[in-house]
Amino acid sequence: MITKFGSLYAGHVDLDDIGFDATPVNDRWLSDQRLATVFDKALAIAQLMDRTGYDTFWMAEHHFQREGYECIPNILQLSVHMAHLTERIKFGCGFNITPMWHPLRLAEDFATADVLTGGRVVFGVGRGYHTREVEVFGAPMTDGDANRELFEEQVDIIFKAFNEPSFSHHGKHYDLPPNVPYRGYDLKEITLVPRPVNLPVECWQPVVSATPRGLDFMAKHGIKGVIGGGAAAGGASEKVLAAWRETLARHGRETELGGDLALGLSFHIADTQQKAIDEARPFFEENMKMFAPLGFVRGLTDEQIAAIGDPKKTRSAGLPTIEQAVEAGAWLCGPPELIIEKLADVQERLPGLESVNMGNAVGTPQSVILEQLEWFAKEVMPAFKGKVEAPAVAD
Repeated sequence: MITKFGSLYAGHVDLDDIGFDATPVNDRWLSDQRLATVFDKALAIAQLMDRTGYDTFWMAEHHFQREGYECIPNILQLSVHMAHLTERIKFGCGFNITPMWHPLRLAEDFATADVLTGGRVVFGVGRGYHTREVEVFGAPMTDGDANRELFEEQVDIIFKAFNEPSFSHHGKHYDLPPNVPYRGYDLKEITLVPRPVNLPVECWQPVVSATPRGLDFMAKHGIKGVIGGGAAAGGASEKVLAAWRETLARHGRETELGGDLALGLSFHIADTQQKAIDEARPFFEENMKMFAPLGFVRGLTDEQIAAIGDPKKTRSAGLPTIEQAVEAGAWLCGPPELIIEKLADVQERLPGLESVNMGNAVGTPQSVILEQLEWFAKEVMPAFKGKVEAPAVAD
């Protein structure tokens, strides 16, 4: 049963022109001042979500994006800052791209945030998808097998650091601790300082390829899965959902379909479905411009992907439409009662599902995000979690 609502903000700043007819992605180069507006925008969204009863505000870690689409390089730092300016909402790492970190620095930084926020940061790990980011930090991305191998060893280390009072790890990529003398003894184990206050650490990971190896690795560590939302090309297909449920069962956890998952959906509310589709169309198109060349829009030909970078060709390239996304259920567009109906159908099909992330596509202006999240909180959310009471303000 759906009882928890969040939203993913990948970190795009407000853009002057959006959609297929607007500036091509590779031609965007925003000023330092414009790129830095991501922090005030994130805070405005967090404060509204906190006030209106959402559970988790998810953010994405990205780097070097002069184009203005994903501009938050450190989720943990920003989360600690925003936790001091909000009352109750949690901040989700969606996701810390582990190959760009030393695993112990990531473990330390999360543990510090866990202590400083009283447990209001939700851990999340991912393998990455931008070659410009991952490879610049010295980790593999073009070699998918090497990327996964590194990621898995790093996550193994992180969970050892979280869960064991002292630990060692000797693998292909890391020798922890090294065999060195230290203050009169030979170093054999180390301790994470601080360790998280809240154990076991709740951890989430995107379900994209949904390979047996990937799902088994998640289940081994008790990691929960996020399907859809943002750039994630995964989908809540019956095949993927069944595979996840079977994987959990093999690891001793029996769940209903949708258990230990969060489902990401894009949405836009208006008085009619057609009005919602028309209003959301430029956001849908800008989102596709950003993510299709990265492989996150399935079924496109090389010619279609090339056309996305040329405003003169996009309208005649036969690209997917928002109408098709609405028909497929990936986008929910319409008045509140229609959104409730569509979510109720999801709830019926996935009785184990508890968490849904309602997102606004890359390119959506701050004013629209705030309007949409407030409208959803007031007129859709209560159908699933009862009347939302604003948090009490201390005298």
